[in-house]
Amino acid sequence: MTAPDSDARALLASRIRALLTTQPNVRERTMFGGVSFMVDERMAVAAGRDGDLLVRTNPDDYQAHLERGAVQAEMGNNRPMGRGWLKVPAAALASESELGFWLEIGLQSGSLRD
Repeated sequence: MTAPDSDARALLASRIRALLTTQPNVRERTMFGGVSFMVDERMAVAAGRDGDLLVRTNPDDYQAHLERGAVQAEMGNNRPMGRGWLKVPAAALASESELGFWLEIGLQSGSLRD
């Protein structure tokens, strides 16, 4: 029997794959405890085990994205990942348009150079 959390991750990963069909150079990697989606060798988003989404964002837009419902991403033990990383709770990703919004944020920020 599959654990509920892996079902949520698998469902979200499937939804992300469907939205990325027009993107060239997409590959998946297991990272950050989830399925990460790399576009042109830069991580855009990751499907988390609870169906949440880890999103890389432009640090200049960080506060605006928090106001939209994202929360600060953590590496465990309450260690923040930094202003370039957000977690979007699964409940905020119910619609394809909302998932598409966050995916676009990740794609745009993936083109930024550190």
